Amino acid sequence: MYSEKVMDHFANPRNSGIIENASGEGTVGNPTCGDLMTIYIDVDDNDVIQDIKFETFGCGAAIATSSMITEIAKGMTVDEALEITRNDVADALDGLPPIKMHCSNLAADALTEAIKDYKSKKSE
Repeated sequence: MYSEKVMDHFANPRNSGIIENASGEGTVGNPTCGDLMTIYIDVDDNDVIQDIKFETFGCGAAIATSSMITEIAKGMTVDEALEITRNDVADALDGLPPIKMHCSNLAADALTEAIKDYKSKKSE
């Protein structure tokens, strides 16, 4: 059902935790399945994501997609990271079952919300 990469990111999540005083923070959830995900980003003066962490309450696929999106986005500019799609996350994990694709959607949405929060704070 799940690829080896999904199982690895679920069993050994990368970048889990909180960034205190994060440059941006985004939380999204899916009331249908109960998944809840927060992404924290630390962005430098050149708009590059220097650090990224996540907290996820949800299924194995939600944890795996959270972990994977942090690996994809780290080192990108915020504008590059905004281009990451749910399919990019699923493809990086060697696919997800169709019933779990909403999990990768949450990961991409949480990152987008964190970047929106960062840009909002920066413009103040």
